[in-house]
Amino acid sequence: MKTAISIPDSVFQSAENLAQRLGLSRSELYAKAVNEYINTHKYQSVKKKLDEVYDFIDSEMEEDISSMQFRSIPKENGE
Repeated sequence: MKTAISIPDSVFQSAENLAQRLGLSRSELYAKAVNEYINTHKYQSVKKKLDEVYDFIDSEMEEDISSMQFRSIPKENGE
């Protein structure tokens, strides 16, 4: 698919230099960049919803369980 976009000259030139250095066409570089951006951000709404849910849940561990867990960790001196 062909598309037209407007970007600052400095971004265009940096992209041109990077594409040349990586041995990619301009189209390949832009496709890879957009795909990476999509993959980076595709779960943001899920994370946001989970953060909202867990904000309401008391995640504090009971003191006796926390204490037992702490005591079960081996000491560095082998005790």
